[in-house]
Amino acid sequence: MKSLLTKKEPEKKLLISLKKRAGRGRSGRITIRHRGGGVKRLYRLIDFGQEKLGQKGKVIALEYDPNRTAYIALVEYSDGEKRYILASKDLKIGDEIVCQEAAEIKIGNRMKLINVPVGTPVYNIELEPGKGGKMVRSAGTSAKVIAQEPPYTHLEMPSKEIRKVSQQCFASIGQVSHPEKRFEIIGKAGRRRLKGWRPTVRGTAMIPPSHPHGGGEGKTPIGLKHPKTPWGKPAKGVKTRKKKWTDKLIIKRRK
Repeated sequence: MKSLLTKKEPEKKLLISLKKRAGRGRSGRITIRHRGGGVKRLYRLIDFGQEKLGQKGKVIALEYDPNRTAYIALVEYSDGEKRYILASKDLKIGDEIVCQEAAEIKIGNRMKLINVPVGTPVYNIELEPGKGGKMVRSAGTSAKVIAQEPPYTHLEMPSKEIRKVSQQCFASIGQVSHPEKRFEIIGKAGRRRLKGWRPTVRGTAMIPPSHPHGGGEGKTPIGLKHPKTPWGKPAKGVKTRKKKWTDKLIIKRRK
C-alpha cells in the first residue's frame, strides 16, 4: 500500500503543534521510561467519531502519519469540508465512503454495530456511544463480529479476547491499513532515536541501588527469589490491569 500513498503536503488546516513531553506527566515526573528527542512532527487531526454523519465523502489522498502505525485518508465530503480518517486496508483514492446508522457493508463505511452482520471485520470501534472510536486502531488490526445479543454485540478482539460492546456504538468496516508494519525492521539505533526512543539499559547491568536485579560479579543472573520492577514491586505472575468498569463486559479473557 506504501506505493499508493499520495506525494503531497499534509492538509494545513488539519495540522496542529503538540508540545513534546518526553515521557513526563503533568507533574513533570517520568511516567514512561526511555522516551525523548526524536524528529519534529505535527499532529494530524483525525475524525475518530462520526462528525459528518449521513454525508458522503470521497477519498482524495492516502497519506503517511508520523504519529501512528496506520496510514490515514483525506476525505472530501459533499459540503466541501475535508477530514482525515484512519485508512482501511484496500481503500483507494476515488472511493466513496459514508458514515450513517445503517450503510452498505463496504470497506471504509462506518455504521452502528447493530447493523453489522456476524462475521464482518470491523475497526475504530467505540467503547461508549457517541464518544468516538477507541479500540482497534493500530496497523493491520481488526475485530470480528461473532454474535448479536441485544443490547450488546459480541466482538472477538485482535488479542482473541471476546467482549460485549453496545449495539449503539459505531464501528468502521474492514481492517486497518498497513498490515505489513509487523514485519518492519528498524535496522539501526539512529532510526530508533529519530522515533523518540532513548536507550534501554538491562537491570542486571546496573548496580544494586539503581535496580533490584543489579550487582554481582560478571554476568550474574537476577539473584532474587522473586523478580521485581525497578521500584521493587513483584513482576512475575502479578496482575497489572487495574479494575476498570469495562471488566464486566469481557466474556472471555485473552490467553
